[in-house]
Amino acid sequence: MAVENDVSTSFINSLQNPTVTTTNSGEALGKDAFLQLLVTQMKNQNPLDPQDNTQFVAQLAQFSSLESMQNLTSTVDSIATSYKSSQALQASSLVGRSVIVETGTAQVDTSKGLTGSVVIPASTTATTVKVYDSTGTQVDTIDLGSQSAGNASFTWDGLSSEGVALASGTYKFVASGTVNGTNTAFSTYLPATVNSVTTAVSGGEMTLNLAGGSSIALSKVQSIGI
Repeated sequence: MAVENDVSTSFINSLQNPTVTTTNSGEALGKDAFLQLLVTQMKNQNPLDPQDNTQFVAQLAQFSSLESMQNLTSTVDSIATSYKSSQALQASSLVGRSVIVETGTAQVDTSKGLTGSVVIPASTTATTVKVYDSTGTQVDTIDLGSQSAGNASFTWDGLSSEGVALASGTYKFVASGTVNGTNTAFSTYLPATVNSVTTAVSGGEMTLNLAGGSSIALSKVQSIGI
């Protein structure tokens, strides 16, 4: 029978290629459409040559697998939605907080001063942190002396090397020291205030927008304060 052959062929092809099967309107067939095809195939099979039981069971197994994949997709979509909601909540709680990040510049309230740290990869002598204002003028030098490998903390009181109180604003901190007779630059970790947070559109990492105009990925934050 022509009807039987057309329906059977269409159904088998649909089950063998569920991800590319489409209707005449161009929309992908769902599990309900596959079930309708199965019922139609059973109604139109040749009574003198009914479908083999093994083939029928195989089609049912493929239908079950298709339904499981669709349910899995729905579950993953639900988890992704929950993750985005959690990320947005986390983002809102970070705005206005102080974080410690790897950077060379910081917004400093000179009436309170600043505390940061220097990453020292190996034992060093003559370790210093030079402070520059927004015009690039060196205003102070913090002497840390000899240091062993690790993190060395430092504090700047907001005063120039002459003891003059400086205006609050953006300052640059450049750390260096002598390692095995060679002057070496070191990384600094400084506090910064989170002004806003950019959440990823497609599951990427959240970005913190800091006071002073810089941005940093959340994974790069050393610690989060009040």
